[in-house]
Amino acid sequence: MTGSVCRPTLALTAGVALILCFGFLTEAQEEQRSTSTFVFLQMSDPQFGMYTKDADFEQETANFDFAIATANRLRPRFVIVCGDLVNKPGDASQIAEYRRISAKLDKGIRIYHVAGNHDVGNTPTPESIAAWKKIFGPDHYSFREGGLYGIVLNSSLIHSPQDAPKEYGAQRAWLETELTKAKSSGAAHIVVFQHHPWFLAAADEPDQYFNIPRLRRGPLLELFRTARVRFLLSGHYHRNAVAKDGDIEAITTGPIGMPLGNGRSGFRIVRVTNESITHEYAEFGALPNRISPP
Repeated sequence: MTGSVCRPTLALTAGVALILCFGFLTEAQEEQRSTSTFVFLQMSDPQFGMYTKDADFEQETANFDFAIATANRLRPRFVIVCGDLVNKPGDASQIAEYRRISAKLDKGIRIYHVAGNHDVGNTPTPESIAAWKKIFGPDHYSFREGGLYGIVLNSSLIHSPQDAPKEYGAQRAWLETELTKAKSSGAAHIVVFQHHPWFLAAADEPDQYFNIPRLRRGPLLELFRTARVRFLLSGHYHRNAVAKDGDIEAITTGPIGMPLGNGRSGFRIVRVTNESITHEYAEFGALPNRISPP
């Protein structure tokens, strides 16, 4: 996975080579090719209420409306929103506005939700996790899209598990089982999605607010290596960061909502083929008119 724009001509050339060497692709091959080659959008931190410290969410409404309208125009396979859907955990009006706008996504485009610390709390509890599940469904789960095996985690539990040890233990046990399933599934790519970045610059970097503590980061990264996970996608930082540790690439995506530092609002365009995944961050002021296929 690289941080540059993918080169669709490479995929096209490979496809032409197959036809020249082996004749026309069979119907089954064409079907597999069509399902394994696609684009998805990773969004993060719409965080309704952040701009005005919960006084209103007018700017977040404008940003997220634009993001969803753009997704409807670009027609990705799916959209995944990597946490902090709202700014104030449990705020009914912020949650309702997020749900109202996300419901505008074309029904032919799947959407996946990821819990963030502003959704279930910096230190989640059984009650805050139950509240998330009641509205958005499971806080950890897997999905399959073509050759991509997606694993979604509640990273707030990993970051600060002390008030929900049972839930943390259950997620950890589930993750180990799921990684085994993913490794034996035949998927071309195993991708882990969560809210908190595992690391921003280096796998052994010191603990800070924006990363997973080393106490749990190291053992889980080792599990990912064993399972041949290559890609970790997150948000939370309100800026972009891309870092590698061996074969693992940690991609942190800037916000749909309010940026921090020198960040800009936008989302990540991810192109998937059987051979590779490539990605680029598209700022709202520089969104493409269309997305070329992988």
